[in-house]
Amino acid sequence: MEESGTGPATRAELARSALDVAPRLLGSRLTHQSEEGAVTVRITEVEAYLGDADPGSHAFRGMTARNATMFGPAGHLYVYFTYGMHYCANIVCGTEGWATGLLLRGGEIEEGIDLARERRSRPASDLDLARGPARLAQALGLDRRFDGADALAEPFSLDLSQERADRFERGPRVGVSGVAGTEEYPWRFWLPDEPTVSRYRPGKPRSP
Repeated sequence: MEESGTGPATRAELARSALDVAPRLLGSRLTHQSEEGAVTVRITEVEAYLGDADPGSHAFRGMTARNATMFGPAGHLYVYFTYGMHYCANIVCGTEGWATGLLLRGGEIEEGIDLARERRSRPASDLDLARGPARLAQALGLDRRFDGADALAEPFSLDLSQERADRFERGPRVGVSGVAGTEEYPWRFWLPDEPTVSRYRPGKPRSP
């Protein structure tokens, strides 16, 4: 019989390749308890990144001041700024020195929906509150101040789904340029029939 519900994540469960952790993270819940209140997102979509084995990873060419959190330990948040306007959040996986992690690409707000609406400037649909990595981070109130924060300790909690994630789909990552955004890297994982999952779009071609 399959287990049901969620349970607090442990560092040991996350200390594996992001490709192995991804199915467990689907259906899990990440909560941020801030001074404004708590927001919980049920994760419906993630993308795996594998460091120097992955030309799409921020850590492909090694450690920098920006990506240092990716190198461990597992269970911490890697939050980065992109396109000069957005923050995106990842759950670090693997062991120290191995830059593997999961981008939180989409989810459903289950708690704190009024606060999430306020942070997201009240979008037309609640389905858009955390559909896409920048929206998800904004709904949770995440920015670079939380880079390196422990997702397994206050003011955060991460409850992993205890259901076996046999029903999931996978395919190329969204908006990743070059070969890393093709079918050769089917490292985006999502729950089927979930309206909060991103629409696929290919990456822009690299400049010559």
